[in-house]
Amino acid sequence: MPMTTCYRHGDRAAGVSCQRCGRAICPSCMTQASVGFHCPDCVRAGRRSSPVMRLRDLSGSRPIVTEVLIAINAAALVGCLLTGGSIGGGGGSISDKGYLLGYGVEYVATPRGFAANPMGVAVGQWYRIFTGGFLHAGLLHLAMNMLLLFLIGSQLESMLGRARYLALYAACLVAGSFGVLLVSPTTPTIGASGAVFGLMGAAVIAQRRAGIDVWRNGIGGLVVINLLLTFANPGISKGAHLAGLAGGVVIGALVLALDRAVKSPWVGTVVCVAITGLLFVGCLWAANHWASPILSF
Repeated sequence: MPMTTCYRHGDRAAGVSCQRCGRAICPSCMTQASVGFHCPDCVRAGRRSSPVMRLRDLSGSRPIVTEVLIAINAAALVGCLLTGGSIGGGGGSISDKGYLLGYGVEYVATPRGFAANPMGVAVGQWYRIFTGGFLHAGLLHLAMNMLLLFLIGSQLESMLGRARYLALYAACLVAGSFGVLLVSPTTPTIGASGAVFGLMGAAVIAQRRAGIDVWRNGIGGLVVINLLLTFANPGISKGAHLAGLAGGVVIGALVLALDRAVKSPWVGTVVCVAITGLLFVGCLWAANHWASPILSF
């Protein structure tokens, strides 16, 4: 009985046939598919025909939640400017009271000299876990984060619906805060980039599950570029970016898996809220765990 050989390598025995075209292929030419194996030619053809999602392809209602989030971030910068901040660097008393900080000391002038007042999440200022994600170091910092939020958030809001999208955003924001409190709890941190990185991670998962080539539509490259910038700039919070991205990937994958298993979209919303609660507790633990040796000294 004659030996069946690979269509690309005539001197090699073929183990299986391509599930798409039926040609015999050797182990070197096999590419695992959802069902069986594909040959190199069919793999290339599939990549060329993979759908690409662009902004003009987005459908759905107006992204109200994304617009409101952008408006809140812009209003926070205006508040910083009105309380002593600058257009190029942010700051101001609003920023001082709202930036994310695990533990620190504020020196206040008194008639008897300077008094040291503890501050941060570890001393009960838990709201900083959230407010830090709406403050920015000037107009450029705000504009960069809001551009990404609009581009990616509009897409996810259209796909997930407003309630689930808002719950996802909150979970990614708190995931970024958790990363900050783990990595740099004594460094004041501001910015929506943790939440935005989380949205990028969730968008990658959503598009991959839909069979969309994330490298052809640009979001894969966008994630890589932003990661490179994260490690290239010493002033960028690595904890916020990496934890936000990881949180978006994990939470996004979970929500999309629930979409297939459960009919009601509220299940995904409740899961996001529950994860946000767990991450919030993690933030409190991280801040107090680091600060406890100092507080007990």
